[in-house]
Amino acid sequence: MVDKYEDPFVRIASMIGGDEYLKVARSLLKAEDATDEEIASSTGLRINMVRKVLYDLFGKSLITGIRVKDERKGWFVYRWRTRREEVEHFIENQKKKIEERLQQRFDYENASDFYHCGNEDCPRVTFEDALEGMFKCPSCQNVLNIKKNEKSRKAYSKKIDEIKKDMQQTF
Repeated sequence: MVDKYEDPFVRIASMIGGDEYLKVARSLLKAEDATDEEIASSTGLRINMVRKVLYDLFGKSLITGIRVKDERKGWFVYRWRTRREEVEHFIENQKKKIEERLQQRFDYENASDFYHCGNEDCPRVTFEDALEGMFKCPSCQNVLNIKKNEKSRKAYSKKIDEIKKDMQQTF
């Protein structure tokens, strides 16, 4: 369980992948330059799970790995270290991606006309699909009528504005 006073690196790791990520992140904070075997030992997780988490966090630029030669075994191992300074950058990138996806959906909602039969269990369909089906619902065969999608447009617009406002406050 993550509390609100936990290190931001640990909180983000937990949000990304749950309990395994939480354990690995806490272990990385306790022991800088830890190997995957040391992390597995301290967390009680299997080595392949630890490696999966490490590679994912590395791919998101939240940790870095340094390749060094293990003096005892004679082969190369990675020593992993947090990049706590990248947490804010990671969060901002995620917000930008979400804002872009919401904007695309908002644009699609504005550019399209949707039709619906009135039955809650049936999906709404685009004009093209309604025309192809002779304006009959593909599920229940009732007549399709144009459906105003103001509610979803307003919801997308509001969420986009919230994210933009939040990103402006951060910078």
